[in-house]
Amino acid sequence: MSKLSSPQHYDFFISGRWRNRDKVLDLTNKVREKGYAVYCFLEASHSTHRVQEDPESSMQAFEKLDWRNDPYIKDVFHNDMTGEKNSDTFVMLLPAGKSCHVEAGVAYGLGKKCILIGEQKEAESLYLIFDEIYPTIDDFLEAI
Repeated sequence: MSKLSSPQHYDFFISGRWRNRDKVLDLTNKVREKGYAVYCFLEASHSTHRVQEDPESSMQAFEKLDWRNDPYIKDVFHNDMTGEKNSDTFVMLLPAGKSCHVEAGVAYGLGKKCILIGEQKEAESLYLIFDEIYPTIDDFLEAI
């Protein structure tokens, strides 16, 4: 797994729910197989030790941390924001949690191309920030 040691350029920043990590990693690997540079939060230095843990247990422990003061939380924030700033396109894979939605707003505010993968069943006006929407990972992969 790669670690973010210094800012570099990425074609895609892939965001998704930690609890959906297997699909996020699968998408990341398939995009790389097409020759693209990808930032994936699951591979950042702050996450590599957690990837082997049970996603639910790992997320429950993470959610108990003091998000305002914990140095680990600050490391996560800085690494992920650097990765997002240095990416051309933001991709959100549903289901997505609060952090993914905040990252989508950041990407939109930075003028990044925003892509949504998955079905959004309820009306959501703010999903209009997405330039492209694909119902499945395979549909997205065919388009890039």
